[in-house]
This record gives sequence, C-alpha cells and structure tokens, in this order.
Amino acid sequence: MLKTKSGARVMGEMAAQCKIGVCACYPITPTTALTNELNKYYADGKIPEYITVESEFAALSALQGASAAGSRTFSTTGGQGLLLMHEVLFATAGMRLPVVMLVGNRAVSSPLNIWNDEQDTISQRDSGWIQIYCKNNQEAVDALPQAFYVAEKTLIPVMVCVDGHYLTHSVQQVDVVDEKKVHAYLPDYKYPMKLDPENPVSLGVYANPTHYQDFRMDLVKDVLDSKKVLVEAGEKWGKVSGRSYGLINEYKTKDADRIIVGLGSVMDNVFTVVDELREKGEKVGALHIRVYRPFPMEELAKFLKGKKVGVIDRAISIGGEAPLYLEVLGALNGLGAEISSFYGGLGGRGVRRDHIKELFEKMKKGPVKEWITKEPPKAAMKG
Repeated sequence: MLKTKSGARVMGEMAAQCKIGVCACYPITPTTALTNELNKYYADGKIPEYITVESEFAALSALQGASAAGSRTFSTTGGQGLLLMHEVLFATAGMRLPVVMLVGNRAVSSPLNIWNDEQDTISQRDSGWIQIYCKNNQEAVDALPQAFYVAEKTLIPVMVCVDGHYLTHSVQQVDVVDEKKVHAYLPDYKYPMKLDPENPVSLGVYANPTHYQDFRMDLVKDVLDSKKVLVEAGEKWGKVSGRSYGLINEYKTKDADRIIVGLGSVMDNVFTVVDELREKGEKVGALHIRVYRPFPMEELAKFLKGKKVGVIDRAISIGGEAPLYLEVLGALNGLGAEISSFYGGLGGRGVRRDHIKELFEKMKKGPVKEWITKEPPKAAMKG
C-alpha cells in the first residue's frame, strides 16, 4: 500500500510489522520520532515489551538479555548514542545475538552537530555487525524485514543505516507491504541457544589467549559468508514486494568510463546526475554500496575494473585516507582502475547535483583527492 509519511513514521510502522518481541530505546536526534512511533505501537499492543532506559548503553544491554532469552529485539539510535553503545556492539556480535537496530546517521562531536554524515556508523564498522546503507525511505522500509531475516539466519546483528534528517524527517511516498505478507516472509523467531533454566547454556564466556582468536576467526568467516544470506533475503523480498535487493545497486555502469561510488542518500543525487549527463552524451555511471559489511569486494571488481572511479566519503579517518575510498582501492588493486577520493558533506553540508557534476568533470583528468564543498555556503559565511 502506498503511504505518504515521514521516514521515521513509516520505518516505525514496518518495524512493528516484523513481530518484535522486545524494544528498548533511548531517544536521540534524529531518531526521536521513530522512538515515539515504537512506543505508540507498544501502547497499542503491537509490540509486547518496550523498555524505557537511562542511556543508549543500557538500551543495547537490555536487548542483549532479551535476545539471549529468545525474543526478537529492535532498537534505534544515532550519533553519540551509537558511540555510547560501542562496548556493547562488540559484545552483541561476539555473543552472536541477532539484534536489529536502525541508525539515523548523524555527525559526532565536537563541535556539537545534530545533522547528517556517516562518521558514526563508519566508526563502528569493525564491531562485527552487518551494515546495510539505504539511499531512500523505500529502501529503508524494505531493509527492515530483510535485516531480521539475515540476523536470525546468521546469528549476526544487523544495522540498517539511514541518513538522519535527509531520510528520517523527509516525507516521501512509500509502498508498505501488507502485514500478512511480512509475516509470511519472516518466520517466528526461535533462538537456538536461548537461556533456559531447564537446559542451561553459557553466553559471553571468558576466553583465554588459547581460544580468543578462534572465536574472532569464526565471526570473521561467518560475516563474510553472510553475503549469501543477504542476497537470498533480497531475492525473497523481491517475490513479496516486487523489489529485489543485492549487495550493491549499480546504475548504467556497463559502458561508463567514469563511475561514482558511495553510500546512503547522496547516491540518489548521483543517479539523477548520471541521467542528466547521459542526455548530453557523457558515458557516466554510479554504484551504490548497499551492504558495507560484509564488504562486497568481488562485486565491486566486476563492475569497476578498468574504469575511472570516484569514491564519495561522508566520513573521514583523521590522519589517514578516507575509509570507503581505502576499501575500494583495495578491492580494485591491480585491476587497472583510476580511483579518486572525494570526501566531505560533513555535519549536514549538502552535496548537491552541481557538486556531483564537478566531481565527474574532475575525474577526466586522472586520480584526485580533495574535499567536496570545501568552502562554506555563502549564507553561512554571511551569518
């Protein structure tokens, strides 16, 4: 059914349709409205348990216990809230608890900023969670049931990452799949190692140097192997909704000589610019990395080898190379690609279509590394 709602409201509706057993949240911009929606669904009886906690650290800690006891669990946060969960993110993945969390991407302090970039989730990329990045609200709504499907098949937690404000607060027309179809797609949750006094098990045990590395190696292998389940989940969702998903979204790359790669909502602008430049005879394309963890190295190589590639990062690695650029560079090593690094759009500074046209133009001259939108907008300078 087509519905016109803000991102937060429609994401809350879909989350409730996924038969969540326990939800625990601490409100933080830009996902406060989603927290309110989830609380409303709890009050209406659609979510059995909603825990109001004193912090984001406590929210994820509560979900650890609920997930270990056998409940399907969900939370939402962003920015500093995600960073406060840092320790518990690693523990949740290490304990193989299939928690799902929607993150409204937000800049991190200091200085304080509530607007969008992707420094928060990129900083948690090594915590052991699968990460899905959505470029519009339709993709975000469709990603939620897929996230539960993947988490529960792999026993790996999943983050669904959406750009704060750009998506959480924007009002778009979204097709929301009927609840009965969602339930048919997403079977009842049965955690195979749940805490049970009649059948005791241990979770989060102590591991000495003899064994610790083996646990981490198992998690590394299983996150990499989760690609198959991610593809399976996307294909099955396509049969339910008519919209199939994979690890990447490639757009007009086959005959393109220049291709821009990136995460999140900025790629909707890039796709639009590709169409505009194609009308002028320029052979350009775009590739949206939908799944960042596990990183789709083979898929990128297939579409980008021998091309001029520009990587947009809306996160920075202070003192090092831009993070997405560095991983694309590794994936294309020895494949004849010329790779440019464009980083910026931090703290909500827009990456407009005219900026993207400039990036495509700069790629003609060979590999470059530079800030996008280096100068502040004129209105900000006047202020």
